[in-house]
Amino acid sequence: QVQLVESGGGLVQAGGSLRLSCAASGRTFSSYAMVWFRQAPGNQRDFVATINWGGGSTYYADSVKGRFTISRDNAKNTVYLQMNSLKPEDTAVYYCAAGKYGNILVTAPGHVELWGQGTLVTVSS
Repeated sequence: QVQLVESGGGLVQAGGSLRLSCAASGRTFSSYAMVWFRQAPGNQRDFVATINWGGGSTYYADSVKGRFTISRDNAKNTVYLQMNSLKPEDTAVYYCAAGKYGNILVTAPGHVELWGQGTLVTVSS
């Protein structure tokens, strides 16, 4: 079975930090771009950050630049999202995903090959 499993979500106060993890199983994703999206209730699924596992390049949504960091550990087949200086508007279900086209960075849901089930992040004010 090929799957992505997110963990690390929870409740945190504004200004706090969380680190999300996305563990892949069933095959290696070391040669694939990985991406984090998020979706708040009633909203569309928005791009957060992406990383090219082959080249190590990253790209972030403007709303999280300077606060969030995406990283990887290919030996563990895992991608991370370090979230600092959290704001109430960061509250959402966060989804890890693998891109369709190898190491090409992903910013659109239509270019996702596989989605995780999501982990809920709630930031209180």
